[in-house]
Amino acid sequence: MLSIDLLSTVRLIAFDFDGVFTDNTVYVSQDGVESVRCWRSDGLGLARLRSLGVQAFIISTEANPVVSARAQKLKLLCKQGVEDKAAAILATCRELQVDPQQTMFVGNDINDIPAFQSIGIPVGVADAYPEIYPYVLYRTQKPGGLGAVREICDLVYNAMNVGADGI
Repeated sequence: MLSIDLLSTVRLIAFDFDGVFTDNTVYVSQDGVESVRCWRSDGLGLARLRSLGVQAFIISTEANPVVSARAQKLKLLCKQGVEDKAAAILATCRELQVDPQQTMFVGNDINDIPAFQSIGIPVGVADAYPEIYPYVLYRTQKPGGLGAVREICDLVYNAMNVGADGI
């Protein structure tokens, strides 16, 4: 379970892309170009976190230009083609000098389980696959691609501010 005390310790958030920033839908044109649908207000939530010094990045198993484009728009570091998300998150913690216990990972599928186990604050989105439930402290109210990222941003932001409402 998440608490305001735990949320206020967050210094780094790693977000999976497909199923977290998106609703897990991919559109493919006849010439093979992929596109996805994302939630516009995620950007405002991420900007609020940056204003408090909380760092965030996207980590994805797949390598896809659409992920790079969204990360660039949101001013996020992006690591793609990552087979071992746990190792990549821990390496990023070392690079940024952030304690893994002060790191949150937001994911949605079974390939995220090792990453959930490697950090202090594992979170799944509302429509995540049930196999991940034992590995997360919290599931968002909003599904992936439909406000889950903004929900997480707002929870952390509010926990770090005086007078924050509870969860």
